[in-house]
Amino acid sequence: MTPAPAPRAHDLVLFGATGFTGRLTARYLAEHVPPGCRWALAGRDRQKLMAVRAELAALRPECAGLPLLDADVADPSALFRMAADSRVVISTVGPYMRYGEPLVAACAEAGTDYLDLSGEPEFVDRMYLAYHAPAQRTGARLVHASGFDSVPYDLGVRYTIQQLPAGVPLWVDGYVTVDAAPSGGTLASTLDALSRGPQMLEAARERRRVEERPTDRCVSLPVSGLRRVPLLNGWAVPLPTIDPQIIGRSAAALERYGPEFRYRHAALVRHLPVAVGGVAGAAGALGLAQLPPARRWMTSRLTAGEGPSEERRARSSFSLRFLARGGGERVATEVAGGDPGYDETAKMLAESALCLAYDEKLPETSGQVTPAAAMGEALTDRLVRAGLQFRLTHRGAPVG
Repeated sequence: MTPAPAPRAHDLVLFGATGFTGRLTARYLAEHVPPGCRWALAGRDRQKLMAVRAELAALRPECAGLPLLDADVADPSALFRMAADSRVVISTVGPYMRYGEPLVAACAEAGTDYLDLSGEPEFVDRMYLAYHAPAQRTGARLVHASGFDSVPYDLGVRYTIQQLPAGVPLWVDGYVTVDAAPSGGTLASTLDALSRGPQMLEAARERRRVEERPTDRCVSLPVSGLRRVPLLNGWAVPLPTIDPQIIGRSAAALERYGPEFRYRHAALVRHLPVAVGGVAGAAGALGLAQLPPARRWMTSRLTAGEGPSEERRARSSFSLRFLARGGGERVATEVAGGDPGYDETAKMLAESALCLAYDEKLPETSGQVTPAAAMGEALTDRLVRAGLQFRLTHRGAPVG
């Protein structure tokens, strides 16, 4: 008989608990982990970890004994020890192209489930190339983009197609409106990604060369220009984020997306001048990001660890509207919530970790997988219970 594997000491470990989003995630976990959950905080600065633990203990006295793990991205052996002793590891340490790979490598080798907030396409593609196959061998699930990028989009499209007939071509358009302020970490990650256009394209090409794709189904992600959306009384502005890529990979992995699936992605603004200004501003930011002095200046506007105040976050919100058709039917759906970048992101990330750690009826997956493919209905149900809205807003007559 093969002996049972030794139990791991921790159900969940939060790596990067002292950063802005890390602290919010730690607080959410402190308030929502189930009884008996064995979780820990990890990072390179023990004094800062102790300060975070003290903040949590003020909310939940039982957190006063929360384990603190010394781990640094510059010490792969420490990361492997942490991963090997944990069932699920959460990373909020970005920009991920700078700091993310050592922990992904450790989790893939140790057979440990991994979650992060990366919206960096190059990082996600390079991690697929290096660690998808090792993670499949060990049974690890590597789930990137587990915050606002890209959980509500990925699960929102999954929810939307379930309102339409199965086994038919499906077309979905997604439109996002956001009222929120960024943090230093988000700004740094965005500027890093914008400055690496050629490297990002090369990583995408390398992934396409090796990634298995379904041969009996078609997935397309067309990009359209500025256009009017009469039903939503606004203008669609092209939005070059990672979200369509994540949705496309879910569609390739799951037959429920039909024999032919098409998804388009855009920001929605009410007035044409704002739409034109947004396109021009994005082009300007892309150009400035190529210049190191300009990039350093923009990054200095918000330093790492800084972010919007609790009052500003309380006024923030997001809405994702999906218009879809297939099998002669048309539907409109909405996913909505509060502050997208931080409060709701912390919720999405923490609930994803709890889902992987505790929910029993999850799909059999391993390697690099998307939130929809790894957790699907279970995570949607968790987020609805946690306060996010998933709702059908229209069915039947044409919706545009």
